[in-house]
Amino acid sequence: MDFGWILLALIAGLALWIYADFLFGRKKHLDSAKTNTLPVRESDLTIFTEGPKLFENLFSELKNAKQHIHILFYIVKDDKISQEFISILKERAKAGVEVRLLVDWVGSGLKRETISSLKAAGVEFALSQMPKLPFLFYTSQVRNHRKITVIDGSIAYLGGFNIGKEYNNQEPKLSPWRDYHLKMTGEGVVDLQTEFLEDWHAAAKVNLLQNKTYFPSLEKGTVKQQLVPTEGILLEELMSDLISKAKTSIFIGTPYFIPSKRIFGLLREAISRGVSVTILVPLVSDHILVKEASYPYLRTLIKDGAEVYQFLNGFYHAKILLVDDEICDIGTANFDKRSMFLNYELNCLIYNGDFIKKVKRILTEDILNSRKAALDDFKHALLKEKAASTISYFL
Repeated sequence: MDFGWILLALIAGLALWIYADFLFGRKKHLDSAKTNTLPVRESDLTIFTEGPKLFENLFSELKNAKQHIHILFYIVKDDKISQEFISILKERAKAGVEVRLLVDWVGSGLKRETISSLKAAGVEFALSQMPKLPFLFYTSQVRNHRKITVIDGSIAYLGGFNIGKEYNNQEPKLSPWRDYHLKMTGEGVVDLQTEFLEDWHAAAKVNLLQNKTYFPSLEKGTVKQQLVPTEGILLEELMSDLISKAKTSIFIGTPYFIPSKRIFGLLREAISRGVSVTILVPLVSDHILVKEASYPYLRTLIKDGAEVYQFLNGFYHAKILLVDDEICDIGTANFDKRSMFLNYELNCLIYNGDFIKKVKRILTEDILNSRKAALDDFKHALLKEKAASTISYFL
């Protein structure tokens, strides 16, 4: 047989395997995905938008931990800021504090020596979302994109920041890094603790959910909020519900604007019924093709009447959906298909008017550090757009 035909047959076989792997892997994922709804809680929230201020606060709280530290990040690198973070965890573990660190399999940038040093110091370490047979391709695409820190069961953090130099304004191309991260105290911390322990159980195969020492008595705070964990399902439904109920305004802040067909249609419908739609995206990109993937959607929405802004003061990585100035969604999920249909994400719905006013002041500042985009800013780049469209599910 001619070599060319053999090569063609191999490529066709590989494509068929990937298609079948993804199709049946997706079915298994949906059959086992968690879809429970968490209650509305009352907590106290603080929002951070700058890495240096967040890390100063987070590291200080970690150093003061007395009983247990539970941390999940999508990315932990092996640079200077990461080594400071690692050193704190090792010091606390040596002091007798229970320390658990969970990092996504793809997102982990930690060297073997670093992981070994963590374990030697008494830190329990695990990798999340390792590829599994029989659906290797599909499971290699499912990421744990959550960011959770819980200290002594009473102080917690979630949001868009990871651990690495770019998040601390030490990467010139992407500096300053703009993001939104929440610090939580009060009764909502119980849900973050539970979520971490469930992810730890899945990754480390150790079930600690019945250990009452991780769940101290917590008082109510002043902000009504609701945590929404998603596992490649429910996020599209959540966003659809919020958008379809909008009466006056929708604000979307995201580094990657690649909506599903359903979400895109609902945004266009909202504009047609008189809802103002504002979208804030970064001017610079941190990943290949993500900008081009957004172009067809942004062009259409601008024509429909939406306002699109491009952030100029560094890199915009925040994830926010604000509807009618009444419901604010801040968390880990991007406004893209990967977050909707593949990733494990964690968002926080906020129902408090005073806190939303604080968020609006931040959004106003970010708009002032942006430029209003026009159609010419999203000119057709046919080859790149076609390539981006083909793989948009995985960007």
